[in-house]
Formats: sequence, C-alpha cells, structure tokens
Amino acid sequence: MSLTLSILDQSSISEGGTAEQGLKQTVELAQLADRLGFERFWVSEHHDTPTLAGSSPEVLIAHLAAKTERIKVGSGGVMLPHYSAYKVAENFKVLEGLTPGRIDVGIGRAPGGMPRASYALSDGKPRDVNRYPEQAAELLQYLHDDVPEDHPYGNIKATPVTQTVPDLWMLGSSPSSAALAADMGVPYTFALFINGQGGPSYTQQYLRRFKPSKYYDKPKHSVAVFTICGDTMEDAERIASSLDLSMVMLEQGMPSKGTPSPEKAMAYEYSHFERLRVLENRKRMVIGDIDHVEKELNRLAEEYETDEIMLTTIAYDFEDKLNSFKRIAERML
Repeated sequence: MSLTLSILDQSSISEGGTAEQGLKQTVELAQLADRLGFERFWVSEHHDTPTLAGSSPEVLIAHLAAKTERIKVGSGGVMLPHYSAYKVAENFKVLEGLTPGRIDVGIGRAPGGMPRASYALSDGKPRDVNRYPEQAAELLQYLHDDVPEDHPYGNIKATPVTQTVPDLWMLGSSPSSAALAADMGVPYTFALFINGQGGPSYTQQYLRRFKPSKYYDKPKHSVAVFTICGDTMEDAERIASSLDLSMVMLEQGMPSKGTPSPEKAMAYEYSHFERLRVLENRKRMVIGDIDHVEKELNRLAEEYETDEIMLTTIAYDFEDKLNSFKRIAERML
C-alpha cells in the first residue's frame, strides 16, 4: 500500500524564542513540505497559549497558500463551537476562491485553551459543545451551497459561491467524534498525538459505521502522530527529550517559556511519577532513526487501515525539525 504523508504544525515556540520566529518557521516548513512532496499541511488553533503561536488558522492558511505552490493547506483544526458555522464557511470559501482545490477545513470541538479564553472568544457567553453536531452539519451545507429551503435563514448562501469546495475533515480523539464523522459521511482524522489509547478501535468504528453522503461516497481517514526522525536512535532520543519534558510540564501546570532545550531536558531530575508519564506519552509518538520511523509509520498505517499519516513534530532546534522531515521524505516520498 502506498503511504501518503502530511504535516500538522502547531507553530511551537522554543524557550528563548519569539512568536514571530514560530510563525516564520511554520512558513518555512510549509515551503519545504511543498518541495518535498507532502500531501497537505495543516495548522492548529490554540488560544492564550504562550508556547504556541497559531491562534488563527484561517489567517495563517491564507499566507501559507500564497507562499506555496501545490500542497493542500488547511486547519487542524478550527474549534467550531467558538464560532458561527456561517462565518467559518465564508472564511474558507474565500480561501478556496483564492487557491482552488488546495484548501481543507479541519474542525474539532475542543476548546484549544483554558476556560478564560473560551469566555473571551464568546464575549462571556458559555461555550455550547452540544451544538457541535448541528454546527458541523450546517457548515457542510454552507460550504456546498446546499442549505435546505426550511432553514431558519431561508435560502442563504455562504459567499463567495466558488466553483470548487474545500474538503471538510472531522478531527477527534474519542469514539464520539469517529461516530459523528461516520454518521455525517465525512473524512476523519484520529489525533493519536493527543490520545494514545483506543485509536484503532475508534477508526474501526468509523469505517464500519460510515454512511455515504451526497458529498463523500466512501470513508476517508488519517491518523496524526508526534514524529521525530533523528540521524541515529540516540540523536532522535536527544531531540525528543525536549518534547518529553514539555508534555510533563504541561500536564502538571508547570510554567513554561517554550520548548526546552535537550540539554535542559536531559538534566531534569524526573520523579518516579513523571518517568511513568513520559513512558505513557511515548504511546503518542514515533521516535527513532529512519529505519525505525519507516517501520513504525507503516505499522500504524496497517493498524489504522489508512493510506495517510499526518506527522506532528516539536523540537527545540528548528534545524532538527527540518532535518527530521527531510529524512522521512527522502526515504518514503
């Protein structure tokens, strides 16, 4: 089976770095991915998060699409409960009109930040995640100019009415998101980098339950995983030590000024509990030299019955990040 590789970038900021550097590096990585042959390049949405620079994927997508030539660009994802489905549809239809056939709309229901950010985004109103299935269905209708006649807003159109339509992907890390994607008949991405448990069974549920829609006649799915490919196994472990410590700090609410250096990470004195957390978090990662990474990515593709894997890489040194993708592309693309 031929394996398609894509990238999900979180615009991470390294300790001592700036948000401007994080965004610039995302642009540079997208351009590299475009040249190397990766299928798509998605950017994430995080709010009130000083260690991640990507808070507005639509704005970043517009810039990335203008700076690249052929790669598909999209959101991984827009946190739909914060917004009007109508406005999200118009944002992405403008993007599609500017770069036809190159835009993906990845959506999710997570807050993408702490509760105070959610309240700020809704001007103090509670965030209603229960409306997410209804919002997702409305977004699909708006994108395809397929609003039913009995819709509360009549025969409203999400403009511009473009000749092509962005692909909608539902992102998730739970069985409920897999079930919703299947019931709606839309593509699905399992976020293994968020949840290291249950992914294959959720994907199986999606495949078994999928109901063809007027927009997608068969299931289409991918899996997103933290991936670091070093020159050697030891080199990969050195690079990954930064991510290990970052995740432990995040889980315990420890203050962070960005991704720590490998030197700082390897000098950190882990408690017994923290070492167990590192081992648990490694279930969300593929770490190693190119032989190991290739083997593991192919194993994941078989386990998840997919022909596409999205790679998410966080490293202190941007050159380590670039080289990781270069090694993988040289071997697998």
